[in-house]
Amino acid sequence: MITHVSHPTASASGTEDTGGQEHAPARVALVGAHGFGLVHLRNLARLAAQGALVLDAVADPREPEPGSVPEGTPSYASLEDLLAGRPAPDIAIVATPIQMHGPLAAAALAAGARLYLEKPPVPSIAAYRELLADAESRGAAVQVGFQSLGSHALPAIEQLLASGEIGALRAVGAIGVWTRDLAYYARSRWAGKRLMDGVEVVDGVVTNPLAHAVATALRIAGARREEDVASVDVDLYHAHGIDADDTSVVRLVTAGGIPVTCALTLCATETAEPWVTVYGTEGEAQLFYTQDRLIVRTEAGEREERYGRTDLTENLLDHLSHGTGLLSSLANTGAFMRVLEAVRTAPEVRAIAPGYVDWVGEGQAARPIVRGIEATLERAVKAQATFAELGVPWAAAVGPAGLLTLPDGQPVAELCDGAHLAPALSPRPYLHPVRTLAGTTVTDHLPLDHVWHLGLGLALQDVSGTNLWGGRTYTREAGRYVWRADHGRVATESMDGPRGRILQRLRWEAHDGAALLAEARTLTAERALGPADDGAWRLTLHSRLTAARDVILGGPGSNGNAGGGYGGFFLRLASCTGARVFTADAEGETAVHGHAAPWIAWSARFDGGPAGRDGQGAEAGVVIAAAPETPDDPWFVRLAGYPGIGSALAWERAVELPAGEALERTFRVWFVDGPVDPERAAALVAAPDATAPDSAAPEAGA
Repeated sequence: MITHVSHPTASASGTEDTGGQEHAPARVALVGAHGFGLVHLRNLARLAAQGALVLDAVADPREPEPGSVPEGTPSYASLEDLLAGRPAPDIAIVATPIQMHGPLAAAALAAGARLYLEKPPVPSIAAYRELLADAESRGAAVQVGFQSLGSHALPAIEQLLASGEIGALRAVGAIGVWTRDLAYYARSRWAGKRLMDGVEVVDGVVTNPLAHAVATALRIAGARREEDVASVDVDLYHAHGIDADDTSVVRLVTAGGIPVTCALTLCATETAEPWVTVYGTEGEAQLFYTQDRLIVRTEAGEREERYGRTDLTENLLDHLSHGTGLLSSLANTGAFMRVLEAVRTAPEVRAIAPGYVDWVGEGQAARPIVRGIEATLERAVKAQATFAELGVPWAAAVGPAGLLTLPDGQPVAELCDGAHLAPALSPRPYLHPVRTLAGTTVTDHLPLDHVWHLGLGLALQDVSGTNLWGGRTYTREAGRYVWRADHGRVATESMDGPRGRILQRLRWEAHDGAALLAEARTLTAERALGPADDGAWRLTLHSRLTAARDVILGGPGSNGNAGGGYGGFFLRLASCTGARVFTADAEGETAVHGHAAPWIAWSARFDGGPAGRDGQGAEAGVVIAAAPETPDDPWFVRLAGYPGIGSALAWERAVELPAGEALERTFRVWFVDGPVDPERAAALVAAPDATAPDSAAPEAGA
């Protein structure tokens, strides 16, 4: 359709009144004829051929490339010269370095033009508010160049959610894996800068190359304006020798409570199409936004759909002539500007240590690859966590809530309070990393396969209808795992203790914040005793759970999931090879899982330890004694799918705990350097206690 633009006036509402008139094709001036300006020139040539517009002039300090501009098109060295030399254009397209957007936009608006402003519109939220107020006072249209917002896949996603096909929206995640070489940052002085000559630039992966991923994720989550964003966290790094970020995580929560996590890098093994995943309670939709390609996954199967896209310049023309709504208006860029401001005001970007970066290519084609970055990005999105919170070795360290040491002061484990965890992970305290005396890490947390698995601790999937395990909930009614807004948390009320011991008072809270349980937990570390004590230390975890009201303690097993009776003590082990799991009279996952035994042992070669003789990690093991209060509780074991051991509190039947009554469990766990066999495991368990495990346990609620 050929669209002509009238010369509108501002109405009282600040919108543009076309009066239903159509006149000559719009006169367009392009400011910035190089770089991305060349993309605009090709698009303008297409639209000019349809009679929709006329390229009135270009402005750039450098002469346009030969053949890029139609012969006879006036060319000026600056927008100031252009505006002084001819009537103001109907539309000014600004495709210049970021730091010039604000002044050029203001000049174009003052001359009476409407704007197409490349992303990001300006490099600070203060400049954004100033520009928005200026445009609104003039009733002038401003389109921002987030091209992905023209995708017809976006209304299709809205329909998916409205129809219930993928359920209710519970989260949005974006992943971008691109590569950039040295030449990319050498192309201009401002590339990769946060500041240049004292002027804000903010040219990082979040705000420029992969800004479309952020903008698309925000739009899907319903966040358009500043007030649509409740909180923003950023975690910024670079492998290139630049000021800005090239590998980052953005985590935000919308005003409607939807978590949005964007994990982005320009240091991938190879460039791939970036995507945004829409997580619903009954399925998910994955949008490859540069291709307008949507993959929908539900229990019914998977299907792929492709969509068209509305060009943003055409959308602006239609807005001016027919009042069509802008797809990427300046006003609806406020949520993105909240993200940009968080990036702008963040501390200095942290360099990724060279030992975690491989360089490939020669000369200006050389580029860095951050090892394992693809899996790390996916893990960050699924866990809604920053690199620092994941414990990525090159990321900033997150200080533990406490440090568990032996009586002589040697640290053996860190205590995480879990306060930063996403609500869907059922935030709770846990130990991680837990190490052997030689330094081998034997625990994992936030793993990609089950991001709600958290080191060593206590968790239950059903406490009177509240999920305190994380992830989906198994319900008898559905006969399967379902996503529900039923996640609670375990909050730390106090923590103290002498060296070698941590005393915690904890509050188990329902999904509505009400108190369910008061817990007194004691963690004691000491060197192992007895003939098998070489290279081993022992953790004693004692817990006293007191019901704040009548509660029922259950889980998947008590809710009908045969063989899935996990819940209670749980140890998520670190990645390992050659693993054996055994008791005194059985070995292997099938033989041990679901059965009671006085102790259970795990022996393997762990990836997170000092290299063994063959460089394949260190041999280590874990031995767990059954709780003396309930020695017949079955063991929960996973070896083939992931490495984990638990002691089931409600294997087949839930436990009823009346208000004021208490339930106690004591677990002794040995962490051993070197391989473990049945004889060594039995000797460790048979060794005498050095302390009474509950002698210093605080009274619940005291």
